[in-house]
Amino acid sequence: MHVVFSPEREDPGNDLVARHDIPKVVGGCGPAASELAAAMYSAIFHTVVPVSTPAVAEMTKLLENIYRCVNIALVNELKPLCMRMGIDIYEVIDAAKTKPFGFHAFYPGPGLGGHCIPIDPFYLSSKAKEFDFRTRFIELAGEINTAMPYFVLDRIGSALNERSKAIKGSKVLVLGLAYKRDIDDLRESPSLTVIELQREKGAVVSYNDPYFPSVGRGRQYDLNMISAPLDDLAQFDAVVIVTDHSTYDYRAIVEQSQLVVDTRNATKGIQSPKIARC
Repeated sequence: MHVVFSPEREDPGNDLVARHDIPKVVGGCGPAASELAAAMYSAIFHTVVPVSTPAVAEMTKLLENIYRCVNIALVNELKPLCMRMGIDIYEVIDAAKTKPFGFHAFYPGPGLGGHCIPIDPFYLSSKAKEFDFRTRFIELAGEINTAMPYFVLDRIGSALNERSKAIKGSKVLVLGLAYKRDIDDLRESPSLTVIELQREKGAVVSYNDPYFPSVGRGRQYDLNMISAPLDDLAQFDAVVIVTDHSTYDYRAIVEQSQLVVDTRNATKGIQSPKIARC
């Protein structure tokens, strides 16, 4: 029997890269195992990348996830700083990504979602302790990303306060449950935390998501909610864009709402006093 590890490389919702064009990393317990796995995967993938051991293959996957986790944390930390300085972080990122080398654009948001990036890096943090090693970058990135739903809560409260309203008793609609646009996956979605934090503050929270007509109970949440229609947005004191699904008509949402809190830059190019960006 031959044992091989080959980590997944998935980007849900990405239709630009065909599955067979994504290089496949394989690491076997011995050369024979790696050769057999490479031969099998070569029938599916255009490129197979053999590595020396399953441990190297697993660390490759972890590095890919940690790279995203740390860089997302970086822009998530810069986002509130830029807001205090009166600078548009998205304009900064757009300008920086014109550099043809040494920079890859990452974007801030309300927190991390999915199974890989919010969770997998911390498996390595736990394992590192067995070797008397602390993964400080991973832990700090986790702290920053985990704090983002609380930042969103503060921004919702501030935006309501500017309109002489409190979170307690306010009717709030959260747009998007999925952790990423145009997918039907809510694992570790920051939307769930944003909803729960508002409820704890006394808000009356509803949600809308075309991919989730209802949501019940999960490992870390118990919502028991049904997706609300978008036919009467004026009834809500605030509409919070947490997941920027492409099916939403953001201009119409802004026009019909009393207040829009945008955590995803979904209303880029729309100028309105109703919009509070965060």
